[in-house]
Amino acid sequence: MFLRIIAAVSTLVFVTPSWAAPRTVTLSVPGMDCPACPITIKKALVAVPGVSQAEVRFDNKQAVVTFDDAKATQARLIQATTDAGYPSKVVEIRP
Repeated sequence: MFLRIIAAVSTLVFVTPSWAAPRTVTLSVPGMDCPACPITIKKALVAVPGVSQAEVRFDNKQAVVTFDDAKATQARLIQATTDAGYPSKVVEIRP
């Protein structure tokens, strides 16, 4: 019985909560007007706690961001780009 309790507690300690999930969102960033803009935007996005990846493309003026939805929100990503001088909006959400 004791071993079952230890096994159950160990499982609870080491399992990631089911409500925390990686999400990928595409942001439209229409204010990009030079090829150097993506560098600034990417720095702002990866500085957000919970962001694991950010790909910013000048050619289509979009940023694709993967983040842990238990640590970051879409609103926080938008705020990060806006604070960097590049307002954005969500155009696609993927689980």
